[in-house]
Parts: sequence; structure tokens; C-alpha cells
Amino acid sequence: MVAAEARSAQLSRSTEDYLKAIYSLATGTEPVQTSAIATALDVAPASVSGMLRRLAEAGLLEHEPYKGVELTPSGRSAALRMVRRHRILESYLMALLGYDWDSVHDEAERLEHAVSDELIERMAQALGNPAYDPHGAPIPSRSGEVEHFDHVPLSDVPVGALVEFRMVSDKDPDRLRYIQSLGMRPGAVLEVIDRQPFRGPVTVRVDRGEPRIIGNELAQSLRCATAKEA
Repeated sequence: MVAAEARSAQLSRSTEDYLKAIYSLATGTEPVQTSAIATALDVAPASVSGMLRRLAEAGLLEHEPYKGVELTPSGRSAALRMVRRHRILESYLMALLGYDWDSVHDEAERLEHAVSDELIERMAQALGNPAYDPHGAPIPSRSGEVEHFDHVPLSDVPVGALVEFRMVSDKDPDRLRYIQSLGMRPGAVLEVIDRQPFRGPVTVRVDRGEPRIIGNELAQSLRCATAKEA
């Protein structure tokens, strides 16, 4: 693991950003498309194509033109290192420095390339080695293991079901502020009491409180799992 960390530490910031983006975009066994990477990183597709060729030559991904890319074991290891750094930074900034969950993503993005692995591990220890970040995303272990849990979007939860709000993307501050205004954070118990047809809004009780109406687009972004309480 020490050797792997040493190799990862030599990667450029741009390389780390690409690997993390590809890891985040990967779903199932389908390759990640160049257009999706360009959108995620806000760069021109031509620039993406050139970078992907260099990453493939470095053994960090497999790239088939017109089919997409997949991370190699080395590329996945480097990507998970960056994901771990980002999520521990978010957790530390919120827990010990008073950052809000809607602003912590951008700060972690700035810091994740600069801090040392030793500092990241000290932060993790100070936090009690958390399993999840403030937005509910699992934090990879130092050895690169990631917990996976079954989840569905709130938009698919049947009326009458009781679920736990588990995770939401950290990338949209306005959305996070609105979710917080509804009294929702990962761990909140949601009871679906109504859903309008044709992709209409969902009505939920948050922690057995007053009903809240959530639009379909937002409900699709809220990942939920079976509630621990009956």
C-alpha cells in the first residue's frame, strides 16, 4: 500500500481530477463516455480525448475509441485515494471547523490535491474514522474498500413506505440549502404519504413531522434505503 500511495502522490492534479471523475461516473459494467467526462470536468471533448490517451498509456485506464473508458486496477486505486481525501476533508471541515454542508464541497476540492496522506489519516483518526461523509457518501478505506448499500431514489419509494434518507450529491449548493430547509439530512426517516401521477411531486413526513412536498426532480436525487425503525 505504501508503494501505491507513493505512485499516486506523483500524479498531476489534472490526472487525479480525471480519475476521480471517471470513478464517480462509472455505473455497473458500462464504460464511461467521453462526453460525460467532458461535462463533469467542464472541458472540451477534444481535450478529454487527448488526456484519455495519455492516461491509457500510463496504465491508468483502458480506452476504446467510440466505446468509452474503464479504470484499470491502478487507476481505480488512485481514484479511490482521491475520493477518500475529498470525503474526509468534507467531514473534517464540517465537524471541526464549522463549515456548512452546502459550502464544504468546493473547499475540499481546493484542498484535496495539496494535503499529505499523513494529514488525511490524522484527520480521519480525529473524527473516529467515519464511514460516511456529511452527504451520506461512503468513505473508502485506506486500503481501497468501499461499502455498498442498496438504495433507491425517493421518487421510486411507494406510498406508505418508511425509508431512511441516506445520500445526496454534494455538488449543488442551492439544492443542499433547500434540502436543509426541509429539515432533511442523511439519517432522517421519511414516510411517503402521497405521490402525484405523471412524475408529479412526492409528499413526505420528515422524522414524523409536518408533511413536506418534494418535486420529482429533487426526489430523484435523494437516495434512500429501508429505515432502521419500523
